[in-house]
Amino acid sequence: MSKQPLRTPEHRFMDLPDYPFKPNYHEVDGLRMHYVDEGDKRGQVVLMMHGEPSWSYLYRHMIPLCVAAGHRVIAPDLIGFGKSDKLPAIADYSYQRHVDWVKSLITELQLTNITLVCQDWGSLIGLRIAAELEPLFSRIVVGNGFLPTGDQNIPMAFTVWKTFAVYSPWFPISKIVDLGSRRKLSEAEKKAYDAPFPNAKYKAGARAFPKLVPVSPDNVESEKNRQAWQVFGRWNKPFLTTFSSGDPIMRGGDRYFQERIPGTQGLPHVTLRGGHFLQEDSPKEFADAINSLIAST
Repeated sequence: MSKQPLRTPEHRFMDLPDYPFKPNYHEVDGLRMHYVDEGDKRGQVVLMMHGEPSWSYLYRHMIPLCVAAGHRVIAPDLIGFGKSDKLPAIADYSYQRHVDWVKSLITELQLTNITLVCQDWGSLIGLRIAAELEPLFSRIVVGNGFLPTGDQNIPMAFTVWKTFAVYSPWFPISKIVDLGSRRKLSEAEKKAYDAPFPNAKYKAGARAFPKLVPVSPDNVESEKNRQAWQVFGRWNKPFLTTFSSGDPIMRGGDRYFQERIPGTQGLPHVTLRGGHFLQEDSPKEFADAINSLIAST
């Protein structure tokens, strides 16, 4: 690491709307990773993985609905996001490090029989982990996410986003989430999305993610994801897609999964109303799809 990690002052997270969850922390590589852990410890584990530039706050409306169905919800903040520690340089982050950090949490909590729920970078990390730790996972629900190998065509919208994230001197976290949602966020919700980032020094993790997506076949992470796709090519456990109707980057990814993964067959795949951050636009419908899948399988 280039310098000492940064820790967002706790007062930044006071009085967040609809986020009453008790904080929990996991130590990994000298860093503190925050995670939500709600519900019956004996219930089915639902692992909710966020992406960029959000944090577990993204799932605030879904967590209580899954807990009410009897499940145990684990919603980590990736390193660099939310209440987790932030590394100060873009070069401090790598795809593999994110995978290893989340694996460490799964091992520490001794999670099994996991239902993975993932979106955006939560999918790049979560799907790779599910393939590598396949016996621990029972079901997967993907909304607006993917597992790229560098062999697919890259949408122009992503190329523009990548350039903006790396080079723009202005990187407004809450405005990015607001623009990626169909509904308009309240000022209090925008404040909650900005809370983890007191100033620009804290945003290296968010800026790093687009650059870490493997967009060429010779990327070091591309081969690891191809190996994961080999696992998914014979994945017979339930694999549900819940993509939204208005995501210009991820559009069509649900069909890609459905055509290649045996576990998608015969499931009630759904297209939810919303933009990229479908947790903001259709949280109840998203949670209902998760709960119904667990109840029926």
